Amino acid sequence: MNRSNCIVAQSGGPTVAINSSLAGVISGIANSTEYNICYGAVNGILGILNEDYLNLSEIFSDEESIEKLKTTPAMYLGSCRHKLPDYKDDDSPYVFIFHQFEKLNIKAFFYIGGNDSMDTVLKLSDYASKIQSDIRIIGIPKTIDNDLCMTDHTPGFGSAAKYVASSLLEIAHDTFIYAVKSVTIVEIMGRDAGWLTAAAALARNNYNTAPHFIYLPEVDFDPVKFISDIKEALSKTNNVIVAVSEGIHDASGAYVTSSEASNDQFGHQQLSGAGKALEFLVKEHIGVKVRSVEINVLQRCAAHLASLTDITESFEQGNKGVELASSGITGSMVCIKRTSNAPYTIEYSYSPISEIANEAKSIPREWINDDGNDIKPELIEYLRPLIQGEVNVSYKNGIPDYMDVSHLRKC
Repeated sequence: MNRSNCIVAQSGGPTVAINSSLAGVISGIANSTEYNICYGAVNGILGILNEDYLNLSEIFSDEESIEKLKTTPAMYLGSCRHKLPDYKDDDSPYVFIFHQFEKLNIKAFFYIGGNDSMDTVLKLSDYASKIQSDIRIIGIPKTIDNDLCMTDHTPGFGSAAKYVASSLLEIAHDTFIYAVKSVTIVEIMGRDAGWLTAAAALARNNYNTAPHFIYLPEVDFDPVKFISDIKEALSKTNNVIVAVSEGIHDASGAYVTSSEASNDQFGHQQLSGAGKALEFLVKEHIGVKVRSVEINVLQRCAAHLASLTDITESFEQGNKGVELASSGITGSMVCIKRTSNAPYTIEYSYSPISEIANEAKSIPREWINDDGNDIKPELIEYLRPLIQGEVNVSYKNGIPDYMDVSHLRKC
């Protein structure tokens, strides 16, 4: 039987689990009766435009290498933030891409990424439909922001949430040792959705009530109310810890940052400084010891603290993508449907990419308290299952032993 080949690429920001999804695709193709070679495009869609490929079927020909890939953080294939033009304005990159597909006998393309990556999936799917191509194009979700629509949650989010909650608990331990009034502000990624910041609440236990406040982009930020919140909390406890999303904004929609922000290729503001801006507010209006902590990229690739639930589900979603393509599905993204919270159970499905690309899923307002400075139990119930389980990471010379990614450092 003359089987066709597949190509897979990764795009956007890194996560702990995106390589597990890649492993799922590679494994799914290896066990497929329809597909033969699994190629990997280096640096996302740019890998196809630059004809830069790896033969993943050769590189990951045994179970041991697949397992190591599953627990390696970030992106084995590298990434990009390249926005394709509308093919109606300029179809030249599309003509080149589909010529590459023909050249390599590609009949399925899998793109692992977040919202901007799903924009690429949508555009390629629309072009394929226009030229009546039989190539199946499948999006496999990934983002620590957890803001993709039509799916219960996204690969990478659970592990990042576990890291955030663990970090907040450790920060609390560090803070509580001083019997002086203090405020610690922890800035967490999340431009338009506060899912990851909300996960800070998972740090609370029978002796720790921190973070004492959680500020999310879903609610307009009021600096006067913020100062009032902090003063009231300081009247009851020495140490106040605040979790804040990088994308908090005031009632006019202006981001609360300490500096001007530039835009990326997709028009998103590159934010930083929300924590620092709140630090300045506390210094100016309260005058107690205050520091801001920006977790930043640390929350994206902490594979040593990965959620087993996250890694397992990410692998299965890669597998599901191959299954969908094999059954003739195209122009769609793999999705998760939660069927129960306790016990936690899910089902894998798919949704048309047109219902997902360029949309964003925010936290329901009813899951945030009336004051807009904390979350409700319903959100805790949603979050907690996603951080369960620990991953067995291999160590060498005392540090994690990950896949060699030196192929990404070439000039």
